[in-house]
Amino acid sequence: MQLFEHVACTVCGCVCDDLQIVVDEGRVKSCVGACRLAEPWFLGQESRRPPVALVDEQPVPLEAAIGRAASILRAASSPVIYGLSRSSTEGQRAAIALAERIGATIDTNASLCHGPSLIAIQEVGEVTCTLGEVKNRADLVIFWGSNPVETHPRHMERYSLLPPGKFLPGGRADRTLVVADVKRTSTTDVADIFLPIEPGKDFEVLTVLRSLVRGVPVKQTASIGAPLGLLEDLAERMKKCRYGVVFFGLGLSMTGLGRQNVAALLLLVRDLNDHTRFCARRMRIPGDVTGADMVLAWHTGYPFSVNFARGYPRYNPDEFSAQGMLEREEVDACLLVGSEGMSRFSERARAYLRRIPTIVLDYPTIESLIVPTIRFTTAVYGIHRTGTAYRMDGVPIPLRAFLPSDYPSDCEVLKRIEEQFVSYENPALPVNTVS
Repeated sequence: MQLFEHVACTVCGCVCDDLQIVVDEGRVKSCVGACRLAEPWFLGQESRRPPVALVDEQPVPLEAAIGRAASILRAASSPVIYGLSRSSTEGQRAAIALAERIGATIDTNASLCHGPSLIAIQEVGEVTCTLGEVKNRADLVIFWGSNPVETHPRHMERYSLLPPGKFLPGGRADRTLVVADVKRTSTTDVADIFLPIEPGKDFEVLTVLRSLVRGVPVKQTASIGAPLGLLEDLAERMKKCRYGVVFFGLGLSMTGLGRQNVAALLLLVRDLNDHTRFCARRMRIPGDVTGADMVLAWHTGYPFSVNFARGYPRYNPDEFSAQGMLEREEVDACLLVGSEGMSRFSERARAYLRRIPTIVLDYPTIESLIVPTIRFTTAVYGIHRTGTAYRMDGVPIPLRAFLPSDYPSDCEVLKRIEEQFVSYENPALPVNTVS
């Protein structure tokens, strides 16, 4: 048996890096510190061993599949690369390089989750922080449209509610937890204050809170979306706390007015900084969706829905989202770097995806929702390969490898596909000279 300490988990956006993994005979035997989402993920590794490459559901050598994938992408006039949230910085960079090489559209899972939040941040800005700051300073914690007890089981334990901090030695006793949601959840059960919001009224509630914080009188009417007394109390708590933070989830960004909801929240947080220190943070769900957005922004200036068809990056979330292009049947080939994200696609988008050539790069334990033209099975970052994942607050976390694997990483597969284009465009250039 061998013990690996300080192992990071990429199941959710918390990227907890304090796990202890026990390995025996090439299998994970136990994972100390893992939550109920992470434990089956780790214990299930090596439970399936699909072929490294399948073409039309038939096993083929890796090089043959790479050649076929390059042929599909070379013949496409409007290819799309989508996913990246289960990858690592290295794989994400390789996907962007390939997209630029072939003039593809590249999109991340953010377009179907926190895309509206990213647009709102571009419009009005963001007052932000790290989870370390939250742990050490935040005496008022608000979850808005989020249920972390279910989606991020260790968030409260490690960062936002329970741990003692430098300026909060009492831990839970020094913090007030507020949950704003349209219904009671597992998180409201542990909250000090529950703010019930009428469905579709987040924008109205946030606008009223902003008015109260700015000293503008508000009358109770049916249209404000929540009890005025609770809103007045919350506004006072927000102004008087020493350090406040609001974590918002898809219950805010993907309902009602979408990005306008998030913009209203960000403007409220900005106004609160006239009274105290207050921050806002998105609750990111897939493991490295934050990294996918950041790496794409490094390379192109834009976080998602980027098109390279003209030889330079263009950004338009309505025009270049993967789902939108599939629904409009504007795509003639699709490469999925992690097919889990397509579960959020509309049925219309999935139906069209089944009609076009598809290339999927997936971990061994993942079964795709479609039968792809080509499937590559790739090594798992943080288990078989080292790498880097970004926590929901934008902090990079190193990923360790503790199990051997013969599978290539998605970075290796994507680079080898790109090499096919380099050798095609420059026949005199040996393929093995491309790094």
